Amino acid sequence: MGGGQPRYAYWAVGLALVTLVRLVLAAWMPLSPDEAYYRIWALAPAGGYFDHPFMVAVWARVGMLIAGDTALGVRLMGPLSACLGTVLIVQAAYCWLHSPGTQEQARTGAVRAGVLLNGTLGVGLGTLVMTPDTPVLLFVALLLWGLVHACVERRRWMWLVVGLAAGLGFDSKYTMLLPLAGLVVWLFATRPGRVWLRTPWPVGAALVAVVCTTPVIWWNARHGWASFLKQGGRVGDWNPTRALSFMGELLGGQVGLATPLIFLFFVAGMWLLWARRDSFAMLLLCMIVLPVVVFVQHALGARVQANWPVVLYPVLALAAARVVWPWWKAAAFLGFGLAGVVCVQAAFMPVRLSPHLDVTLRQVGGWPAFARSVSAHVPKDFPLVADEYGLASELAFYAPERTVMGVEPRWELFALPRPACGAQAYLVLSHRRQGPPDARFFEVLDTLPDQVRARRGVVADTYSLFHVRLRCPTPGEMRDAALLPGHAL
Repeated sequence: MGGGQPRYAYWAVGLALVTLVRLVLAAWMPLSPDEAYYRIWALAPAGGYFDHPFMVAVWARVGMLIAGDTALGVRLMGPLSACLGTVLIVQAAYCWLHSPGTQEQARTGAVRAGVLLNGTLGVGLGTLVMTPDTPVLLFVALLLWGLVHACVERRRWMWLVVGLAAGLGFDSKYTMLLPLAGLVVWLFATRPGRVWLRTPWPVGAALVAVVCTTPVIWWNARHGWASFLKQGGRVGDWNPTRALSFMGELLGGQVGLATPLIFLFFVAGMWLLWARRDSFAMLLLCMIVLPVVVFVQHALGARVQANWPVVLYPVLALAAARVVWPWWKAAAFLGFGLAGVVCVQAAFMPVRLSPHLDVTLRQVGGWPAFARSVSAHVPKDFPLVADEYGLASELAFYAPERTVMGVEPRWELFALPRPACGAQAYLVLSHRRQGPPDARFFEVLDTLPDQVRARRGVVADTYSLFHVRLRCPTPGEMRDAALLPGHAL
């Protein structure tokens, strides 16, 4: 960024402190069900999985190699990759904004982009948990960094970095295809883009990206295109009677996840891109508008999960670097404050809310004590079994002294040991699940007292406990079951 004036050094110190706080919180909070599930991925490496590509498993595995099979190990790469992604966005913003005589404004705008990005709940809280959004955010930042150097600073070879980021982003989450589609539109629909198409560099970037995505494509080809069909199956959803409700959820979710003031900066950044309409502004605008159109189209037929548009936050933060409103620090600090409120609620629960209103209670509340209680009520040498992937994964992590079985079709896609037909076990079944134990898999032998998962006396969920025998009505039925690796104490 040039110069390195001391007056800007405190922003770097602030980023380091924020990263440290995130690491402490990551070590302290219990794993959510999805995180415990991704831990299983990390211990059963593959080129893909039923729900997503493989990169989140790599992220968790790298962290576990450094910090052990612990909550911090699973999450370690989240705060670290967010820190690196912030540096990339700040540098990309400075390169984009810098011109002769505007060095000071470029530095301020670059810092603004990094601070606003971290002020969103999508990044501020999202980096505390390990999800596919964690690696994809880093690779979107790397993509933007490469594009700035290629298209603004004319370093043509940086297109290869763009291809690398595109491929690894696809390996992280399929929503990476949306900003990439915007890039392709820019290449073909604008004059500056078509100038690049006359060179070999975009083709080279595409080749690098294809090489990076080969493991995911190969895994899907060998598993009936399971992951592609699961995610792509949502495209045809159509429910116009609820479209207005879904659209409201989409807008409200983004106002909340970006935080209200930062959302205004994002909208203003998009407006300035349109007002400028120079080559790089149009590139960023294409990378934003096309995904927004896709999300709006999807909201006409089904719910858009609030975290899906988070893939656009680095692009929006870069666009917001040009928004010179003086209250950008207040907007960011409001975001940090809201993240702090959520963390305080998770830690101390000053406000007693039902699990319907308290997402921290619903997701991470009481798992360690619950697993210990279930284990204590089950005779030794009998395995625990669950037909919810998240519940099974939590038991595998927090009841490491027990063998844990997961029974669900998704386990057929994992290279994990299979339980024996006719084995006796103890089934843990959430009261949120309707109906008795699935008779295809379980013969009920006895019923034990219910178990509760609670935090500070507030019940998150109640579970039935059954003594069962595993059934195998057809040869190979237990392909839908797996023995899950426990937490190595």
